[in-house]
Amino acid sequence: MQYVVIIYLCLAIWLYLLLGGADFGAGIMELFTRSKNRSAARQTMSHAIGPIWEANHMWLIIAVVILFVGFPRIYGVMSVSLHIPLVVMLLGIIARGTAFVFRHYDAVKDRMQMLYNRIFALSSAVTPFFLGVIAASVLAGYVNPAATDFLTAYVWSWLHWFAVAVGAFTVALCGFLASVYSIGETHNEADKRYFIRKTRTMTIITFLAGALVFVAAGFEGIPLGPWIFGNWVGSSAVGLATLSLGGLFYAVSRGHTVLPRLLAGFQVTMILLAIGYRHFPDFVVLRHGSNLSLLRDQAPAATMQALGWALLLGSIFILPALYYLYYSFQHEAEEVAEGTTIAAVRK
Repeated sequence: MQYVVIIYLCLAIWLYLLLGGADFGAGIMELFTRSKNRSAARQTMSHAIGPIWEANHMWLIIAVVILFVGFPRIYGVMSVSLHIPLVVMLLGIIARGTAFVFRHYDAVKDRMQMLYNRIFALSSAVTPFFLGVIAASVLAGYVNPAATDFLTAYVWSWLHWFAVAVGAFTVALCGFLASVYSIGETHNEADKRYFIRKTRTMTIITFLAGALVFVAAGFEGIPLGPWIFGNWVGSSAVGLATLSLGGLFYAVSRGHTVLPRLLAGFQVTMILLAIGYRHFPDFVVLRHGSNLSLLRDQAPAATMQALGWALLLGSIFILPALYYLYYSFQHEAEEVAEGTTIAAVRK
């Protein structure tokens, strides 16, 4: 049953990056959109993230619960040593959700809408940035539970160039996902062309941010190259992700909507696979070469057994409900869009 729990942990992280990342990307896209296009882009993004914008955080909650129950030592080290970026990330989630609700459902439309929009956009960038910082810090070997001073224990564990670069790469990756996903949410050719241009721009930015990660890793003395290219799985994953870029650009230029989403999700999956394969099961690398393992640092067998069954049975209820939620909101959004188009034609 331990492998069932580990699979669910990996799936929760993967889905949170794919779906929650696209939601964060909606705000990131808004942050870097010109004022004249911001209103149309905001409306398209709202339709895109409306169905599951809050439900996506369920995957983060599942990952946290799995760590807390199934891997308490890993949870304890991460939550203590990295509590500063964790708190900032959670505050970003709260601020983003609050701003999203108020800017859509506030009874009075006044100048406060500008504040809500700015909070939504900024927190959409801050949250994935610190998510990337946490991931980089866990893998880079900067976490030091034995540290005796505040800076070493709680600041230098995450404040370094490699973590900053990975945080920036995560932000770019979220923007890339949102730009691709949004193409299928447009209902006129002008908006579609706009998001196609955005997709190309975000692809270039993501590539440059990825290159910056390698530069920062070299500066910090982190063997990122051997991690990724030192085995056939990592090399193949990076190669496939690179080759699929051609298919992505072709599908986008041909006006496809579903295929680009699949290819974008595939590319992100390959990136995670390239990193995850090398580190499994020792995902938490500590200072001085020691590590915490998903196979070694587990809760008692009885706890893992109960947790595994809870995850399996919970999926029976959660997954159909999520599908129905997505279907219902998408159907409603399509009806609203069709009604708007008909009204515009009649005018």
